[in-house]
Amino acid sequence: MEKKTISLKEASFAQAINISAQWCKEWAEELLSEEVLADRIAELIKTKNGLRGFFAYALSDKECFLLDKLPFALIFKLNESGDPVVEIIIKNLIMSSAQIIIHRRENNAEYEMKSKNIADRCKCILRILETKSVTKTVNRIIKDLDNMGNSFDNSTKYDSEQKDFIKKQIFDIAQ
Repeated sequence: MEKKTISLKEASFAQAINISAQWCKEWAEELLSEEVLADRIAELIKTKNGLRGFFAYALSDKECFLLDKLPFALIFKLNESGDPVVEIIIKNLIMSSAQIIIHRRENNAEYEMKSKNIADRCKCILRILETKSVTKTVNRIIKDLDNMGNSFDNSTKYDSEQKDFIKKQIFDIAQ
């Protein structure tokens, strides 16, 4: 039987998540060096699906500690990838921050902690990425916060409590 390989440039969102999970597992088991992993991730995140898939997995999976440890080689590659990386991390910070408020209202401590973990990972990454890019993107998004929302198409806007908490989380990046 012939082994089928997936081109990173053609990987779907779901495939990018699975690829990221496999690489992070191999890195955690010390089967991949930080440099090799960083090079692979840099190739994967060149596409929209790869970028979304990698961060969907790495930010949300509690067993993946890559973004908690942030190896220098990965930081370098994320900075090299520029604005798209900053943009997706800030959007994840905003979404997870809004979800923290929703989970609090619903008294769902487990999901609140999951959203808080994602927000904390986002803030840690943003603190070490290129400052000008982070500042420029944060300022643009804060100006547009009233037009953003909880739904995929932004039809359900963030309420005032969520917006206040999102701003607090964003300003916390500077800490």
